[in-house]
Amino acid sequence: MVKAGNSKDTTNTALVKWREYFTDPTLISLIDTALHNNQELNITLYEINVAQAEVRARKGMYLPNVSVGAGAGAEKVGRYTRFGAVDQTTDIEPGKRIPEVLPDYQIGLNASWEVDIWKKLRNAKQAAVYKYLASIEGKNFMVTNLVAEIASNYFELLALDNQLDILKKNIDIQNNALKIVKMEKQSAKVTELAVRRFEAQVYYTQSLQFDIQQKIIEKENRINFLVGRYPTPIKRNAESFINIIPDTIYKGVPPQLLQNRADIKRAENDLAAAKLNVKVAKANFYPTLRLTGGIGYEAFNPKFIISSPESMMFSLAGTLVTPLINRNEIKAIYIGANAKQIQAVYNYERTILNAYIEVVNQLAKIDNLGKSYDLKFLQVQALNESVTISNGLFTSARADYMEVLLTQRDALESKMELIETKKEQINAMVYFYRALGGGWR
Repeated sequence: MVKAGNSKDTTNTALVKWREYFTDPTLISLIDTALHNNQELNITLYEINVAQAEVRARKGMYLPNVSVGAGAGAEKVGRYTRFGAVDQTTDIEPGKRIPEVLPDYQIGLNASWEVDIWKKLRNAKQAAVYKYLASIEGKNFMVTNLVAEIASNYFELLALDNQLDILKKNIDIQNNALKIVKMEKQSAKVTELAVRRFEAQVYYTQSLQFDIQQKIIEKENRINFLVGRYPTPIKRNAESFINIIPDTIYKGVPPQLLQNRADIKRAENDLAAAKLNVKVAKANFYPTLRLTGGIGYEAFNPKFIISSPESMMFSLAGTLVTPLINRNEIKAIYIGANAKQIQAVYNYERTILNAYIEVVNQLAKIDNLGKSYDLKFLQVQALNESVTISNGLFTSARADYMEVLLTQRDALESKMELIETKKEQINAMVYFYRALGGGWR
């Protein structure tokens, strides 16, 4: 049963947690394992750490840069220079001249700070915050897709199991029919041609088994890859597949997509970051004010280095600079930031449009597949009865072997198509849940 809801219906299936939306214990266990072991998801988690580190780096650029240091050295100046001539005529103490090789020891604090007049650093920090939030939404979007992909592959695996079971049952039916044809040939009611045609049909059906078995192996290994483990048989109950009844679903109101779809929220954060990056690039055209200063002690002898105020030194300066020669480089950066902002706008619009289309498509698919399944179920019932009738007519010589063969083939195809339709119907429920933005909570 499907309830599409209307513009006033605020109930939304996306708000249901995946553990409640999917009830199969095996499927729940697989999803839970994948959320811990999936390599691609783990890579994304470390991308969040990278974005978080970028926020800390941007915040650090906004704060003053303070360092402490100590140093030692020696200097000898030429005698016939201004400093050398002064040294030769200056006494440290009465009768004691400045040494020709003069040591130098110093210790102190140095600081520099770019005054954020144009909010360039603050905007850069906030842009990094939006990028960090976008990376989190990217992780949520990946979780949504991972949950949906595992569920889809799991239900496809159950469908293959049911198709394989149908094939085996049909092989038994066809073998029984082959025995009857051989008996009919012995009594001269049919020719060798009928026997060969029945044999060919049995061989054809048997060959289909191996194709499905290969698909089962590949589907199991796809799930194992998503779960993050090496090939392992997946224990499952295939008998419950055909009895799965889709639950009532609610699409809610359109604005809820903006709240639930992680890819929309990621695009929104990317757009906000792009806008701030334009402001940062624009601020590069303006003058930069930087304050620098230092305080400490300096002396030519370690025993004088803490003498105060004689050995104390300090400096304070402010510089205001504006770009001149490299304005072309700054202009190119600004143009590039503008282009990225426009890209972010289009990406945001595209993401929203894609989300709405996905919801509408899956909702229509659920409705149409439900009607198609009901009709195919009636078709299977009718063809099952036809198989029984054709076998009876053939035994009583009232139908030829071609009618029996065609009826059996049609019955087999209809059963396989019924399972395929059931699989598509369940997958439509899975993808509708994903389209609404469910699964990451």
